[in-house]
Amino acid sequence: MEKNILLIGGSYGIGLEIAKQLSGNYYVYVASRTNEGLTNLGVSHFPFDVTSDDISALDLPDELHGFVFCPGSINLKPFKMLGEDAFRQDMEINFFSLMKTVKAVIPKMADNSSMVFFSTVAVGTGMPFHTSVSAAKGAIEGFAKSLAAEYAPKIRVNTIAPSLVDTPLAGRLLSNDKKKEMMSQRHPLKRVGSVEDIANMATFLLNSENGWITGQVIGIDGGMSTLNIS
Repeated sequence: MEKNILLIGGSYGIGLEIAKQLSGNYYVYVASRTNEGLTNLGVSHFPFDVTSDDISALDLPDELHGFVFCPGSINLKPFKMLGEDAFRQDMEINFFSLMKTVKAVIPKMADNSSMVFFSTVAVGTGMPFHTSVSAAKGAIEGFAKSLAAEYAPKIRVNTIAPSLVDTPLAGRLLSNDKKKEMMSQRHPLKRVGSVEDIANMATFLLNSENGWITGQVIGIDGGMSTLNIS
């Protein structure tokens, strides 16, 4: 049986790599603001802004076997420089948009289906200047675990918690070779993450053959969260 996977945000970065890995093996539907990078992949694209549009308005299949929510933010500033609006904006893009979308699509999720969300290594490992994004991503981790418990055994729900990944979203932090080297040296494996590193885990979790994993926060972080080699 052919299976349907819905990606929210999949036109660049990690989402695009997930779409590439899934295309050919699944029917892939991407809902994102642009279709940049998706041409010739054989996926179906819907123009969609997660902060303002209603996913229910899209002509999605009646049954979904996988769901991935990719939108996020990197807002790294000292706490004293962050106003309440910054926290609200990060919660809106990272958590409330996810919650709203999940509420709309969860009736479509098939038996033994899989949902994959994204957090950050900074939730479990306190890091300076991460108060806003860690608060928003921490909400995702709690939401995902509760959702996994509520919908077991029908739906598996897992969260990937990466460290810094070389994507357009992280471009400001990796804008030259010196910055890349400095960030690489912070990780025990001496490099920042690639989109393939993260997408590999997402496609693993979507595969029903790996169906005994749910309620987990999985660190794909070059050892950042568990190893201290300084």
